[in-house]
Amino acid sequence: MEKTSKIKYGWLVTAMVVVLLVIDQIIKVYIKTHFCLGESVRVTDWFYIEFVENNGMAWGMSFIGKFWLSLLRLVAICALSIYLHRIIKRGTYRLLYIILVALVLTGAIGNMIDSIFYGLIFTGASPYYVSYLVPFGEGYAPVLMGKVVDMFRFPFFTYTWPEWFPFWGGQHGTFFDPVFNFADSCVSVGIIFLLLFCRKELEALGGGDKKNVTDASSVETAEDKKKSESQENKEDK
Repeated sequence: MEKTSKIKYGWLVTAMVVVLLVIDQIIKVYIKTHFCLGESVRVTDWFYIEFVENNGMAWGMSFIGKFWLSLLRLVAICALSIYLHRIIKRGTYRLLYIILVALVLTGAIGNMIDSIFYGLIFTGASPYYVSYLVPFGEGYAPVLMGKVVDMFRFPFFTYTWPEWFPFWGGQHGTFFDPVFNFADSCVSVGIIFLLLFCRKELEALGGGDKKNVTDASSVETAEDKKKSESQENKEDK
């Protein structure tokens, strides 16, 4: 890949990340400052806007303490940022792969912004009143302890387990019930498409045949080389 192509890829990825982060934060700030905690608005029978908060894992999951979770996510973001920079600089990876890695990184950064800043600049969420902005540092939580804002819920259908079914017999459920946000969607779409369309790159990342990565972009690289040689020949003439 030519140097100009690497620069273009770098600017393209940067622009994409910035735009998606702005969209993510606009949605979250609007929900945070216009909805009470737990407030839900029905859009359709299978789509609701519902304001909930969580400690920061995708889809509202939580397994460890908030502070340690935030530190872990910061380390992951730094590692992924370095990796993204390297694959752009290397110039042998497909643009699709680069964009999908950037998409995952965008989602991680989007939720990290909530954890770093929301506790410092907002009042705590409540079922009885709407949160509002406060002077920096006077919010409901210290740095890294802010909660992530979620709002999208898609309860496509409800079901009841048969009475004879072990453990869950007779219980009612909803598919799909987790509440998530735009950043979560970026992470999920990025990972799903990576698994579907970037198997060669992932195999190389996991220690497989490194030739797979160069094979994926060999045609593009060969064409770039031919163009460069053609330009050099013209200059010599």
